[in-house]
Amino acid sequence: METYEVKPEFYNYMFSPNLEPAVKVNPGDKVVLYTDDAFESRITSESQSPKSATKNAKFLNPQSGPVYINGAEPGDTLVVNFESIEFTRDWAVSCIMEYFGGLQSTGTTKTLQKPLEERVYIWKTHDGGKTFTSDRIGVTVPARPFCGTCATAPDTEAIQALTPGPFGGNMDVPDVCPGHKILLPVHNPGALFYIGDCHAGQGQGELCGVALEITAKVTVSFDIIKGRALNWPRIESEDKIMSVGSAKPMEDAARIAYADLIQWMADDYGFDALDAYELLSQIGGLYVGNMVDTTYSLVASIEKKYLKRT
Repeated sequence: METYEVKPEFYNYMFSPNLEPAVKVNPGDKVVLYTDDAFESRITSESQSPKSATKNAKFLNPQSGPVYINGAEPGDTLVVNFESIEFTRDWAVSCIMEYFGGLQSTGTTKTLQKPLEERVYIWKTHDGGKTFTSDRIGVTVPARPFCGTCATAPDTEAIQALTPGPFGGNMDVPDVCPGHKILLPVHNPGALFYIGDCHAGQGQGELCGVALEITAKVTVSFDIIKGRALNWPRIESEDKIMSVGSAKPMEDAARIAYADLIQWMADDYGFDALDAYELLSQIGGLYVGNMVDTTYSLVASIEKKYLKRT
């Protein structure tokens, strides 16, 4: 098995089937991808205005990739083995931006209210990335690293990097993290894998629209499940299986996630669909990944111990 390193000279802002691969690898190879933060490091100080700092940025969420995985074909499932995230600087940035976030008017949810005051927060680590401190707030929080974006290229269209969907994308789901397997549908030869938007931490929902944004070095490897077509992203941890649905309104995202989880339980664990429906009604898990993006992402889950029946 080989190890490949991807240090982008420029970043993509689309999940696209039409971009040239940054690297071609075989299943089992390790790929180390360097990622920039959501603002491509334009915001570095609490004295800055996010609006001014990003005025020349056409898009947010720069993506590393795509990675072409040899042997992946449409109708397969790409398994992303998430091995590690290493921060490549000692601070993360978050901010309150004009007309963006869960508790103010946005471009698609219009009101006559003025935007909230812009504000930048620099969160610093003093212990090698284990915790991050905001001197402005006077609080220290634990690091919980994950990647906000993780995707294969959609079938025929290029989709802007703020968007989640059936291909994965900007889900902002904290379970896209080291130690977990991310299962994504393959729509194009080679799958064309993208990753970025690394977070040092994030609350459920990403309420103000901006997590602890940080630059990072991400290590992954890949497997392919041949002839297994997925409709939506799935995640497997040591003790849970999870399905991700993205839609507006939020209840449709929940329906997608739970319906896909029921299908997974039926296909792989032998459950009758209605029995799975009943079981999830009693012990299923559900949380909000993001409530601020172009569509919202919700994660439905079940602990693996309940998949083993007597």
